[in-house]
Parts: sequence; C-alpha cells; structure tokens
Amino acid sequence: MARGDLSDLEVLATVAGHRSFRRAAAELGVSASALSHAVSGLEERMGVRLLNRTTRSVAPTEAGERLIARLAPAFSEIRSAIADARSSMGRPAGALRLTVPTSAAQLLLGPLLARFLQAFPEIEMEVSADNSLIDAVAAGFDAGIRFGERLQQDMVAVRIGPDQRMLVVGAPAYLARRGTPERPHDLAGHNCLRQRLPSGGIYRWELEKEGEPTEFEPAGSFTTNDHIVLKRMAVDGFGLTFMFEGHVADEIRDGRLVPVLEDWCPAFPGFFLYYPSRRHMPATLRAFIDFLKAEVF
Repeated sequence: MARGDLSDLEVLATVAGHRSFRRAAAELGVSASALSHAVSGLEERMGVRLLNRTTRSVAPTEAGERLIARLAPAFSEIRSAIADARSSMGRPAGALRLTVPTSAAQLLLGPLLARFLQAFPEIEMEVSADNSLIDAVAAGFDAGIRFGERLQQDMVAVRIGPDQRMLVVGAPAYLARRGTPERPHDLAGHNCLRQRLPSGGIYRWELEKEGEPTEFEPAGSFTTNDHIVLKRMAVDGFGLTFMFEGHVADEIRDGRLVPVLEDWCPAFPGFFLYYPSRRHMPATLRAFIDFLKAEVF
C-alpha cells in the first residue's frame, strides 16, 4: 500500500457515500478540489477508474462499488478501535453511526437522542433514517435497528423498546359516511389509504385475532410513501389507513381519528438494535445500549 492510500480510500468512501465532492468536502473540512485530486491519484496508482464524474453527479463505478463494499467493515473496525482507545482514557468518545427505519427514529429515538448526547458529549453520533433493508456493516454503520423478524441470523440482537401496535384508523366523519368495518373482509368496501414501500410494493395490512392471521392488500384511490401525508388524508376524512399507534396517538386522544378492528390489531415485539456477532462492541455503542435500556424499560 502506498503512503496516503488509507486516507485516500477514506476520501473515496466519503465522496461515494455523499455522491458529491462538495458535500464530502464539507464533512471532511477540506476543499472539493483536494478531494478530487486525492481520488484521481488513487485511481492512477490502482490503474482503475473508481468514480464516474459528470457536471451534475458523482457515482461509483462497478469496481468502485466492490472496493467500497469490502472496505466498509475495515473502516468501521478502525473507527471502533480509535473510539475504544479514547474510551480507555475516560468516558466513551468518538463516532457512533446507526441506520434505523423512520418509525424507530420518530417513535423511539426522537425523544432520547438529545439526552444521550448531553450525557456523553464526547460521542459524535449520526443517525440515518431509511426504510430500505440495507447491509449495515457493508454500509459502514456500527449498528442498526429493525424489527425482530427482519434480523439476519449472524447478528447480535438487543431489544431496546416496548411492544408496538399497528391500528386501522379513520375520521369520525368518514366512518359515519361509509360505516365501520367489523371484520377484515369489510375493508374491501372502503377507500384504503396505501403506503408505498422503498421496494416499490404496497404495504400489506397484517391483521390477527386469536391466532388467526390475515393479510390484506389495501385498495384505494390514494398512495404515498409518507406516513405524515397518510395521516393527514385520514384526518381529513378521505379514507382508512394502517399506522403505528404512536403515530396517531394524539389524533385518537382528541377524537380526530377513531381506531377500528382493534381486536384484529394485537401488539408485537418492538425494535431491536443489532450488530455483527464477530465484532468487538465499540464503547460508544455499549454506552448507547445501556442508555436505551435505562430510559425505555
């Protein structure tokens, strides 16, 4: 490895992650031209093009994607080693990067993050809210948050929140106009407000009563990938929607939304934080897990 290759590889990963020399430069505190020169020098030494550049975008080549994917776990280990070295001299310090679904960011982490960072001011935290099922390790994250059924078997999983519940809800005016469904098959006669998943599919409503599960593919005249828009459409009386209870708790409390089919909406285990079993846990992550356990349970 040539002198400077390690830092240039980190530059490559940062530019590729941001898809922008300008944004990567802002993160690293150097000029965009310096980053471009570093990547060009790395490509020349390696004899392969790693980034495709246009006037409007930057994206890894196929070779660049493969290289970055293999480097990500190593960079994550380096960050962990540096954080552990700092922590050995005192309190946990250094970077902590998490990938989480938007529901976890809003329902679980939102009220806690400021308190955590106030308690551990030496930790620099990044939370990436994304509903896609990404490989957290390959993407350079220290840990991720998911529901239990979506965890890979080679991960250590730590439950970090209470049970969650999904509810079918509608506005009183809508229910007065269209009637209240009593069983899941009654939903076929309603305008269901649908959620588009990152995969492109439509989120199917999973209902269950007394061990009898049923999966309903909603049909209706409105679809979005934004739960805030879904909630607003439901409050405005346009149809029924299926959402986390925490997202509609205020609206139910003040009567703007009414839950229906509640006996078909049981609670289920909530969020789990996960990290690779083969890796020593960074001190920053241990501090975060201990904080969540103390605050949530």
